[in-house]
Parts: sequence; structure tokens; C-alpha cells
Amino acid sequence: QVQLVESGGGLVQAGGSLRLSCVASGSIFSINAMAWYRQAPGKQRELVAVISSGGRTMYADSAKGRFTISRDNAKNTVYLQMNSLKLEDTAVYYCNSDLRSSWYEGPRSYWGQGTQVTVSS
Repeated sequence: QVQLVESGGGLVQAGGSLRLSCVASGSIFSINAMAWYRQAPGKQRELVAVISSGGRTMYADSAKGRFTISRDNAKNTVYLQMNSLKLEDTAVYYCNSDLRSSWYEGPRSYWGQGTQVTVSS
């Protein structure tokens, strides 16, 4: 079994910072890309940032310059450092990962349960 668990969400004032973490555990052979998505009430889930196994990163325009995605391969963990938070950043943030649970299994996408981020004025 593979499990992704997010943490670090909470209530923060506009302009503040928050750091999200996501740990992958269970049967893991290799991890490819890891990403952060978010979903606000009544809205579609959107990609926020993604990082490849080699450390290449990509950000949504809304996150560029404010958010930083990183990973610690030894800990099977991906982070999302969020600075200069805005009201519109309020959403449930989900961790996603493309990984293989064993050498004989093909890659598959896994999701975490999500962590709430609320930005207040």
C-alpha cells in the first residue's frame, strides 16, 4: 500500500507564510514527479506546482514568485513553501505523485487526503 499524507495547513493572515509537507510511505520502488494541487470551494482542482525526480520545477502563474516547491528524496517528501499569501490562496491543498510501487509495476498516480489552507484579512 502507498499513502501520501499532507500536513502544515492552517489559518494565516494575508501576507503571511506557510509551509506544507507531504510524505509518501508504503511500498515505493521509485518516485517520478511530485506535485501540489489545490481546490477552493465551488472551483475546479488546479495544479499549483510540480517537481520532477531531477528537481526541475514548474509553477502556475498564480504561484510564481511566491511559492517554492522542493523535495527530499531520502525522506520521500515534497514541500511547498508559500509566501505572501493572498485571500485567493484559500483552498484545500492536495499532494500528488507519480510513482512505482515495485519494479514490475507500471507508474501510477496517487493522491493525499488534502490539507486546508485558510488566508484571512
